[in-house]
Amino acid sequence: MNASALVSFYRALTRHRLYAAFNIGGLAVGIAVFLVLGLYVRFETSFEKWLPKSEGIYAVRTIWSLEGSPFNGAYPYTMGGLLEQMKQDFPGLVGTRIRPGGIVIRGGVANKEDGVQVDADFFRVFDLPMVRGDKATALADPTGAVISETAARKYFGSTDPVGQTLTVAVDAPVTYRVTGVFADLPRNTDLKMTVLTRIPSTPPQENWFHWGSTSLSTYLRFDSAQAARAFEQKMPAFVKRRAFADMGKDATKIINIDLLALDRLHLEPEGSASASRKITVTTLGLVGLLTLLIAIVNYVNLATARAGLRAREVAMRKVLGASRAALMRQFVGEAVLTVATAALAGLILAELGLPLVNAAGGLALAIPYAVVVPALALLVAVVGVAAGFYPALLLSRYPAAAVLASARSPGGGRAGARVREALVVFQFGLAIAFTIGTVVLLAQTRHVRQTDLGYARDGLVTVLSMRDTLVTPERRRAVTEAIRRLPGVTDVALANDVVGESGEKNSDNVPLPGVAGDGPSLRWIVTGPRFFDTYGARLIAGRLFDDARRDDDAQPRKSADGLKIVVNRTALAVLGFRTPQDAIGKTVGGNRPRTIIGVVDDLRFGSPRDPSAPTYYLYYREAEKAGTTIATVRHLGDARAVIDGVRDIWRRLVPQVPFEAETADQRLAQFYAADDRATRLFAIGAGLAVLIGCVGLWGLASFNTARRVKEIGIRKTLGASSADIVKLLVGQFLRPVLIANLVAWPLAFVAMRTWLAGFGDRIALSPLYFVGASLLAIVIAVLTVLGQSLRASRAAPAWALRHD
Repeated sequence: MNASALVSFYRALTRHRLYAAFNIGGLAVGIAVFLVLGLYVRFETSFEKWLPKSEGIYAVRTIWSLEGSPFNGAYPYTMGGLLEQMKQDFPGLVGTRIRPGGIVIRGGVANKEDGVQVDADFFRVFDLPMVRGDKATALADPTGAVISETAARKYFGSTDPVGQTLTVAVDAPVTYRVTGVFADLPRNTDLKMTVLTRIPSTPPQENWFHWGSTSLSTYLRFDSAQAARAFEQKMPAFVKRRAFADMGKDATKIINIDLLALDRLHLEPEGSASASRKITVTTLGLVGLLTLLIAIVNYVNLATARAGLRAREVAMRKVLGASRAALMRQFVGEAVLTVATAALAGLILAELGLPLVNAAGGLALAIPYAVVVPALALLVAVVGVAAGFYPALLLSRYPAAAVLASARSPGGGRAGARVREALVVFQFGLAIAFTIGTVVLLAQTRHVRQTDLGYARDGLVTVLSMRDTLVTPERRRAVTEAIRRLPGVTDVALANDVVGESGEKNSDNVPLPGVAGDGPSLRWIVTGPRFFDTYGARLIAGRLFDDARRDDDAQPRKSADGLKIVVNRTALAVLGFRTPQDAIGKTVGGNRPRTIIGVVDDLRFGSPRDPSAPTYYLYYREAEKAGTTIATVRHLGDARAVIDGVRDIWRRLVPQVPFEAETADQRLAQFYAADDRATRLFAIGAGLAVLIGCVGLWGLASFNTARRVKEIGIRKTLGASSADIVKLLVGQFLRPVLIANLVAWPLAFVAMRTWLAGFGDRIALSPLYFVGASLLAIVIAVLTVLGQSLRASRAAPAWALRHD
């Protein structure tokens, strides 16, 4: 780079301020969007990679393949005793289980913690950084507990926690001795744990060794990926051998086991959420990359267009002795300086915008300058050379005499104009596609929030702490009766699953009369008295459970025709019934007869991405004895007042368990959060992409208008009106925008159809979204070039003909 480039760069900034602002500003915005969305993608793909030797850790997944089951797929959960059986069959295997649960009782007060039970080999698998204690022996003693730094400060202040005691309750309160303190886990982890204790040597649950149950997570460590794959290949035989007693000889047709690398678990958690999370991260990464590409194309377009107007300057430099190599160095040097300025401005914009993005997305992103600065330096070099090379090569080859003798500055001819129009088509094509995507995302997220869930979500509160194993059936009944007497409470019901899918997920096969095989798999939910009344479920046919009818109670199971069940609408087709009325009174289930007494509309408790599952409901008169039990409260008035009242009852009757309750809207918000965040980030990227595209169009309009001043003067001299000139120029500038739709519509259609496919309840991909986005782009384009066109059309013919 020489002094001439610095001088030219300074003159370009001072003499052509608007051009410089658009040129540098557009590229700076593109770099800022790329940085912010790149940081988001970097964060989402960095989960668990902070762990030492994380590449050797694998999560064991249970794979279900039941006919018609709503739970088919791979889940990172296993039965409790799976690791024990694996170690018996494969000596030397290194692994650990993580069983969630744990309440710290301090001074008679229950404290909610991310407590987990693990195996003695936990630190051989998860090499957590230790602050105090020896990880090799910290969990050797079954009465030892390892806690996080935050937990240590919370319970022991500034004193040394090692050696002190802590009461932790999982299945029952137990006093542990603190043997170590580990560093607080970073934000980019799904391992939520603050207190580690040992899994009891005796099975803590009845179904600990029952194949088909899933109660915890199992992790294995291998020395290499090849060793992990070799172990995985042994799983079919292992499942067939071990699951035979519970699943029969065809166990592998129902259940299987595979391994998933730990660093992939965040983006591939389970079910439909796996695909949605990966698609979201990939989409936002592409938005950032394409926005940067749009900005680069925009910069190159403006740089080449502006360079064409400098042909006489180049010719004069040649006359004064400048060589072609010197001219090329000057143009490339100017481009590098411009891109460097834009990169600095983009870095500043990203730093200023991060707090807003973090607030909008619930994130905590920060710019790692050690990584970003070298990347920006490389970007400056590549983009600067790319942007400066074409005009340098083009203009430095023009003969000086021909340029100075010409009546107009060369601009690359028809080929150059077509290249610039193609670049605008590319820019606006992506911008329109982004706009369509944003509108579809907004419409879908609005739809899932307003869709009919089969019940009224307003006025519902779920008491999640009721599911804790420390809460006895007697306490559950006492709490339920006390809640029922609260002012404003109209109904209370118990069930093993509620809105937000906070309880159990159970399913079984239901054989059908006259149909061979085990029958379709249906989800089943245990309900207590007034469950459907509390939710306001819509009865379609038959009747609901009646406490006065003793045979409705599924606990004694004394009915001659088996269990009485209520099914949802989705179950009708699965069970082979054409209408709800056809199902009433029919018995299904083979050796476990279940008689249908009623049909209700689907109650959607889970994610809108999951299709409504075929479900049947059982009735327990004493639902407080049904294992995992959660209370749902229907109320009038302010939810906060009701929750406060329930909290007071809880602290009085069950002080040893932390209180936890949320409204239905709060429970459902967890399913909307990721898509809401993606929509906001996508909308930001799309809006800025459209802005950058407008800058490119403005640059093209500015360049063409400047080159056609004499043509406009001649047209006006021959009688053309200002309106005719405006129509001519606007029509020409709109052509690339209209052509851009041919690029945008197919891209947007494929992308949005793929994204919407992840929802069980989704909007139709209406043509109105495409037409509306295109019309918006056309309006924006017209407004962008209208100012240039009006100014050119109003110029006096005499001035235009003298203009040079």
